[in-house]
Amino acid sequence: MPVLLQNRQRRVAIDCPMLARTASRLLSLVKAEGAELSVMLVSDRRMQALNLKYRRKDRPTDVLAFPMQEGRFARFSGPLLGDIVISLEMAQHQAIERRHSLDQEVVRLLIHGVLHLLGFDHERGPRDAAQMARKERMVLRALRKPPS
Repeated sequence: MPVLLQNRQRRVAIDCPMLARTASRLLSLVKAEGAELSVMLVSDRRMQALNLKYRRKDRPTDVLAFPMQEGRFARFSGPLLGDIVISLEMAQHQAIERRHSLDQEVVRLLIHGVLHLLGFDHERGPRDAAQMARKERMVLRALRKPPS
């Protein structure tokens, strides 16, 4: 199965089948059709624990991405692209701030996470941040078009 989606929280309702379909389409758009992707939807509390463990930041964040092509998995050539973890509570707050739907915000975070798995990194500097932002906008526009 190309996309494994797990909803590990109960506070925020989300359309999981829509999100799984969107994730599959996203993999196709970024030319990663053969890849597998794991997406976990969590609470702020769980996200804070993960952020502390992996980034030494004791606060929740909206999305974390764990590529299978880094660290001890650098020589891994399997189909698994990596894992994306999204805090639905954080996504809900950001959707309100940005004045769009929760589904739109979660899709935005999914795109962001997938681009991290593909090697994009906005934290390397302004040029990389601009490049990643352009790619996010391009992919989002493509996702908004009906599938052909």
